[in-house]
Parts: sequence; C-alpha cells; structure tokens
Amino acid sequence: MDLQAMSKKFTDVFGEKADGLYFAPGRVNLIGEHTDYNGGHVFPCALTFGIYGLIRRRADRTLRFFSMNFPEAGLIESSLDSLIYDKKASWTNYPKGVLWAMGQRGVQIPSGFDFLINGDIPSGAGLSSSAALEVLTGLAVRDTFGLALDMTDLALLGQKTENDFCGLSSGIMDQFASAMGKKDSAIFLDTQKLEYAYVPLALKHSQIVITNSNVKHSLVSSAYNERRQQCAKALSLLQTKADIKALCDLKPEQFEQIKGVIGDPVITRRAKHAVYEDDRTVRAVECLKKNDIRAFGQLMNESHISLRDDYETSCPETDLLAEIAWSVPGVYGSRITGGGFGGCTVSIIDNDAIDAYKAKVDAEYEKKTGKKADIYVASVGDGAHRIE
Repeated sequence: MDLQAMSKKFTDVFGEKADGLYFAPGRVNLIGEHTDYNGGHVFPCALTFGIYGLIRRRADRTLRFFSMNFPEAGLIESSLDSLIYDKKASWTNYPKGVLWAMGQRGVQIPSGFDFLINGDIPSGAGLSSSAALEVLTGLAVRDTFGLALDMTDLALLGQKTENDFCGLSSGIMDQFASAMGKKDSAIFLDTQKLEYAYVPLALKHSQIVITNSNVKHSLVSSAYNERRQQCAKALSLLQTKADIKALCDLKPEQFEQIKGVIGDPVITRRAKHAVYEDDRTVRAVECLKKNDIRAFGQLMNESHISLRDDYETSCPETDLLAEIAWSVPGVYGSRITGGGFGGCTVSIIDNDAIDAYKAKVDAEYEKKTGKKADIYVASVGDGAHRIE
C-alpha cells in the first residue's frame, strides 16, 4: 500500500493533513464455520492485507468520508445527528454503524471527523472486509477522541453494527480476528465465553493459500440470516431434550441421540453441521499443536463437505476449487471459508506443490466456470493497530 499517496489524497480531498493512520486486517478462517453464532469454537487468523484509514478530528458535528477504492462515489457527507442506515450511503454505513453502536453503549463522540480509507482486501471475497472496516473505524475513533474501549470492546461494537445496524445476523469471529490477530498465529476462540488462545502456525514446509472464486457474495441479501434462524429453531427443539444454551454445547454422540425431536430434515442437517463442525474445530487445533498437518487438512476437507451438503452454503465454483485442490498431491486440505455463497477457499499446501496447484486451477477453473480464480499465498499478520 502506498501510504504517501494516501496522505496526499487525504490533503487533496479534505484540505488539511490527517491526525492519524490506522490499519485493520482481513481474516481467513482455517476451520470452524457458522459455529460462532451457535456458541462454538472458531480458528481464524488475521491477514497482512486489510484496510488503511486516515482520520482528522473536526470542530463541528459533520462526518466526511472518502474511499480510494470507490472514488466514483466521491465525498460522502453525514452527521453525528443522523446515524441511520441508508442504502444510498454505500460503504459509509459501516463506520456510521460503529458510531451508532457506540452511542447505544453510552459512549458519546464529541465531534465529527474526516475519514479516508484504502483497502487491498478483495471485495465480496468472504475475507471480512466489512469487519475490518468496522474495527478500523472503532480503533481510529477511540484513539482520536480518547475513548475508554479495549480491543474486545471494538470487536463487539463491530458485531453490533453488523447485526443491528446493517442487518446481518453474524457472530463475533470476523471482528475478533481483525481486532485481536497475532503475527504467525491463529486464534482458538470460544465464541460463547470469549475465551481465546493463540496457537502458532508452525507450517514449516507448507503455506496457507487463499483462492478467490470471484463469485461475489452479499450476505445480507443471501440465505445467511435464514441459516441462523434455522439453527435457532433447531436449538429451541433440542432444548426440550437437553439442558443447553447453544447448539455447540452438544457433542456429536449426544446430538445423534436426540436429533429426532427436530423432525424437519433440512433443519436437522443445519444443526448437524454446527455440532459436528465444532467438534472438528477442537480436534483440528489439537492436530496442529502436534504438528499433524495431514490430520488437520483432512478435517478441513470434512468441513467443506459438511458446508456443501448439510449447511448448503457452498456454491458450484467453490466446490470445484476444493475438488481441484483435493486432486493435487501435496495439498493437505481445502475448504470454503467465510460466510459462503461464493468467496474463497482456504488450503494448506506443501511448498513444493503450490505451483502444481496454481497450474491446475488455471487449466480447469476458467474452462469450467467462465471465471478466472485469483490465488494468494497468505501471510498471517497482527490485528488492528495505529501506524506510526
């Protein structure tokens, strides 16, 4: 990212220099998909690409926003006195939502600000550009106005923005990974208790490879919220047979004993995914701690199959990418990552097999789908921070 060009653009757009420069990363989830809103475990890591933001405090209550990713939208103005969701406000709904969420918590922002962003996360790829923007806004505003909020608070404010301002019933994982990421480590997070541990990604002879299907998803308008509602229905029925707070409180064997109470086969499959995925995630982390990458990869593969067949949040293009990966010797595991309905796969690939994987994707994916896939060898970085 050309930070000097960003600073110059800020001055060009707003007339004065910025007060501070901040960064919040995107994330990739290695395993533990759709478990975060079901009280389970997730295992994401922050990436080295994300969203950069420059901020300058104003003396009035005006909010002015500019994105170098969407320059055609121009300068978008709002006010601290009109923090309402507006589809025409485009990407600025996310920072406005964070300010609204702060107000809901009793945190008042004393004045407006100018805010310029520039990101290198592929939009709509399922790598949490919206969560990165929420955490970025929270951090920049916290520092600018000296607010008493820690990084976990910023993650929770981002989730509230997503849920109650923008209308997506997401869990806490994306914002938590962006806020709390650590270089060369993944986060093993219990989403019900918000207890977490950093697990080193000691991938000595392999790499995390992200492949973008270039099928863009829009989770608010997709079946994402429907999946959450189906899980809530399953939970209410299962609670008549078990003393549980969340689906992921159940072990697979317990679920199998009482799943008949659900009745509906579709809702049963949704609940099955949540329960079994949580179990896979716990086992996968133990495999990684033992440096058993092959067993970890097999659990990734099982996760994709469950997302494809039981949760039905995959799509033909991401299924094809996973199948291509599985056919290449030296690929330990591959699965769709993120909310689904498009986006990316994440794979763990032996260093010596990466070129073969890229060649096979290039040869087969566009031929079968008419789309070109983008492949990134991922680097795992720190969470959101100020850049001095």
